Amino acid sequence: MSNMALIDIRVTSDERELLEAAARQAHTSLSDFIRHKAVEAAEMQVLDGLVVTIPAADWEKFEAWAKSPARGRAGLQRLAASRPVWQV
Repeated sequence: MSNMALIDIRVTSDERELLEAAARQAHTSLSDFIRHKAVEAAEMQVLDGLVVTIPAADWEKFEAWAKSPARGRAGLQRLAASRPVWQV
């Protein structure tokens, strides 16, 4: 874990207890739990803000693709037809 930087945050004692309980349930350290969840939340925030721009010259091609029927995938069809492992 070289290339790590320190971030210092303040939390209430109730928040710390909650975070510690969650870290225990996740079988990880408090630091790893907070880092993982913070990075996960940051990724979602960034993805929510992304805007896809389609050039006008490609718009008709995009519309044709979007309106075309979905192509079947043999692997997905087999998976959808199989019984879930928790029901075996």
